[in-house]
Amino acid sequence: MPLLFKFTGIVINKHILLAVCGGIAAYKSAELVRLLRKQGATVRVVMTHAAMQFVSPLTFQALSGHPVHSELLDAHEEQAMNHISLARWADVLIIAPATANTLAKCSHGLADDLLSTLYLAASCPVYVAPAMNQAMWHKPTTQENIQRLKSHGVTVIGPEQGDQACGETGFGRMSEPVDICRRLLAEPAAHCLSGLKVLVSAGPTREPLDPVRYISNRSSGKMGYALAEAALKAGAEVTLVSGPVALSAPFNVALIKVETAAQMYAAVISQAAQHDIYIGAAAVADYSPIKVEAEKIKKQGGQTSLTLQKTQDILADVAQLEQRPFTVGFAAETHDLERYAQDKLLRKNLDMIAANWVGRELGGFDSEQNALQVFWKNGRKNLAMTDKNHLAEQLIGLIAERREDEKNTA
Repeated sequence: MPLLFKFTGIVINKHILLAVCGGIAAYKSAELVRLLRKQGATVRVVMTHAAMQFVSPLTFQALSGHPVHSELLDAHEEQAMNHISLARWADVLIIAPATANTLAKCSHGLADDLLSTLYLAASCPVYVAPAMNQAMWHKPTTQENIQRLKSHGVTVIGPEQGDQACGETGFGRMSEPVDICRRLLAEPAAHCLSGLKVLVSAGPTREPLDPVRYISNRSSGKMGYALAEAALKAGAEVTLVSGPVALSAPFNVALIKVETAAQMYAAVISQAAQHDIYIGAAAVADYSPIKVEAEKIKKQGGQTSLTLQKTQDILADVAQLEQRPFTVGFAAETHDLERYAQDKLLRKNLDMIAANWVGRELGGFDSEQNALQVFWKNGRKNLAMTDKNHLAEQLIGLIAERREDEKNTA
């Protein structure tokens, strides 16, 4: 059975609850219902009052084969509690399109209508597919709400970049129904790491110069945290060694916080032999100052000099352990990506390496999106630009596949 879901005609018996918010992208949700039913899922639809201004409830009733729900307290429902009965029925809750308003309400636990109350009552996996103007998407408060939802275990699908109904161009378009459908029904990959222990390192390190200054880099830790969450969803027991980031670790992940390259080295080396897989997604400093001043360095003269020393190589040393895990490295490059990645793969004796461009308009450090070129001995695969959560799920599936192949050929 393939690790990643494909539209193959396989009937997947799932109860999927689709919540539609008020935005122009609501028309796409009708196609999503059709695709999900085509794959064998049972779909029921909840609409906000604003959503009904864009698409008629009759459209969703005809496509789903079930009445549409819009009222929090419905006298026609048993005990008049729609949010409880629907939450118990659903195997998956998907909010698509998810407006900025709904994302804000859910992230803060507000419950003033059927959809927001349903979100609080749901114990099943929750997905959101945001759709809004590009300026609204980039607003810090929206990004804070997204991060808060992710920390609560919500999976965010998209949004995509492109032309918008308002005439502007940028991120904020709802992902296409076929892509959302794939994500919702990608069940074969859900437990590909079941029973395994995965160690992930993420984020930057800080190498102190004095009590107030340090050397660091632009890494946000988003890719490493997404990989930890994807590994957790794939059934693994996950340990996350993290440099200083402004992110919340996923629930049920063992978090080890570090700051310097030396601290990250010690944490990873102490844990690696007890894990089946190590993913080195951290942007570890290559050099650190030989001397850390006890007091703040004062401005003096026109120039100053720092003497640096190489830090210990975490990836290479993990790969040399007697009881080594399946070791996956990362390479962030500004030029000649493939040559540097292939060299690092061989020189450090890695099982796989995931390489990405940095210093470009899209992807890389401190971005919600990324693309990867993944290499292993006698093989490679390109993972196209997408949101980091989706990219992490794809990479975790590929790691599980490659590890299994190596076990079978050993």
